[in-house]
Amino acid sequence: MALLAALAVGVVAYFATGFLTGCAPRLGAGVRPPHRPPNRPPNRRPAGRRVWLLQAGTELSAPQFVAGSAVAGAVSFLLLALVTNDPLVAVVPAVAVALLPRAWFGHRRAKRTAELQRSWPDGLRHIIGGIESGLSVHQAIASLASSGPEPLRGAFDRFAPRSRMLGVPAALELIKQQLADPTSDRVLEVLLLAHERGGRIVTAVLSDLADATSRDLKAIEGITSDRLEPKINSRAVFVLPWLVLVALCASPGPIRAFYQKPVGAVVVGVAAAMSLIGILIVERLSRDPAEERVFGGRGSEANR
Repeated sequence: MALLAALAVGVVAYFATGFLTGCAPRLGAGVRPPHRPPNRPPNRRPAGRRVWLLQAGTELSAPQFVAGSAVAGAVSFLLLALVTNDPLVAVVPAVAVALLPRAWFGHRRAKRTAELQRSWPDGLRHIIGGIESGLSVHQAIASLASSGPEPLRGAFDRFAPRSRMLGVPAALELIKQQLADPTSDRVLEVLLLAHERGGRIVTAVLSDLADATSRDLKAIEGITSDRLEPKINSRAVFVLPWLVLVALCASPGPIRAFYQKPVGAVVVGVAAAMSLIGILIVERLSRDPAEERVFGGRGSEANR
């Protein structure tokens, strides 16, 4: 009975880790897939995971990230199993530890993306100031690398040499692919049109865009603040009972003896399944809707 319960918890933990890290297992992977229609785009999820990691500020590849998370979970499982003398009790806390890298990098990605988005109004006003002082649109954009807002400098540090070799449109497209952000897509598309069309109306259009971007960012910050407390509460409700269980099973006694019996294994298995399913539902419901990248790149429809 204990073996079956441990197996059930392991299967639930395996699928939960896969779905939460974006590497969900493919059922029927050994079966040959049916013929793909000609107009159906290929699966681009690995590329999406690479972009996610780059936005989080790490050079790790997707397999390295998954392997590191798995190693962290395995080490935690071994330590907790030694402390509690009950491998079944250690499964769910070990899965939580395995998911910590994703939570950490997800937090870094959200922070870096928010800083980038908040810097665009100042960046646009910087470009407007450069144009009004006599610079061309190309020169004003290139000046972001040296005197623009700090979050934008890294993105535009190679814009000048790329624009000389490939042209301004191609250089802006490369930056768009690097940032992979809907707000940046809109701004870069307007900058591209400003470079191609020019004229006196450019500064007015960029000024309106800066004001509109500022209003959008205030709305996003308000939504994020409203959702912060429920997210913290949901994670605390998931973590605290298992921390208490580990503490209770850390020393010999009737509680450890109970969870080493078949009935205790069933209790842990049912509780683990309920906890993991609950946190998956909460994560799904609390996830911010991803804005579609309408201007994700020229020819992006063929590359998605």
